[in-house]
Amino acid sequence: MSHHLAPGVWGVVATPFVGSAHTVDETGLTRLVRHYEAIGATGLTVLGVFGEASRLSAGERRTVLEVVAESVGLPLVAGATALATAPVIEEARLVTETLGDRLAGLMVQVNSPDPITVAGHLNAVHEATGAPVVVQDYPATSGVTIRTADLAEAVKAVPSAVALKAEAPPTPSAVAALTAELDVPVFGGLGGLGLLDELACGAAGAMTGFSCPEGLIACTRAWHEGGYTAAREAYLPYLPLVNFEAQAGIGLAVRKEAIRRRGLFLEAGVRPPSRTLPEQLVPQLARHLSATPGAILAGAR
Repeated sequence: MSHHLAPGVWGVVATPFVGSAHTVDETGLTRLVRHYEAIGATGLTVLGVFGEASRLSAGERRTVLEVVAESVGLPLVAGATALATAPVIEEARLVTETLGDRLAGLMVQVNSPDPITVAGHLNAVHEATGAPVVVQDYPATSGVTIRTADLAEAVKAVPSAVALKAEAPPTPSAVAALTAELDVPVFGGLGGLGLLDELACGAAGAMTGFSCPEGLIACTRAWHEGGYTAAREAYLPYLPLVNFEAQAGIGLAVRKEAIRRRGLFLEAGVRPPSRTLPEQLVPQLARHLSATPGAILAGAR
């Protein structure tokens, strides 16, 4: 039987690129994941939406998995980008071959509004690969909208499910409904925008990317140690930057530039057709970082 994912913060890892060819930057990737480990992340999620996995070749995906696994000892979740069963199985086999027993879960997107179809899809992926499943409900990427009650029904029918990532707004009410029905832990995403409210509604933590994941960890730890008041106090200094990174269409570019300015990436490039950071927003990003606790690390350029 697969083990449920541990509560806390599972950092979604951005993939750094260098040069005009946008070559995977293994040095920057190593620096980023070691930082996650050093600040106390519970685990890491690689090849997610903000890891630009859909724009990586199979060889590049393998490289990312290998670099992360060799760089840190944290448990790893790996994402699959496809919606149909056969290509997800193909992606999953690359993941299981590369990570072996380091794999804590394969993150698979909800691919239908019908719970029977979803459960059949997830069970088929597990049966073909043996991978424990993290169910991702992210309609902004998948284009699939499922009712919360139907999502709970689907997950109940997947014995290999080890977590659910709820990213269909409004997420706090969805988290409340899902945690009331399910034994598997439910994690929030969306850059941590709703983290405080999701924790209040029963979330196990966050599975997301943010240029200052220290804020996600501080909020989650404070919630468990002191409840709402403590978590709110811990998270408040980070919320302007969280909100700034949540801008539709350019969120990835904002985050990667923030990570670069922290000294973790050499460059902040995104692969086309992702939109780049508008020059008009660069000064405001600098203001946000200067006002965020610990945002600029020692040695940052």
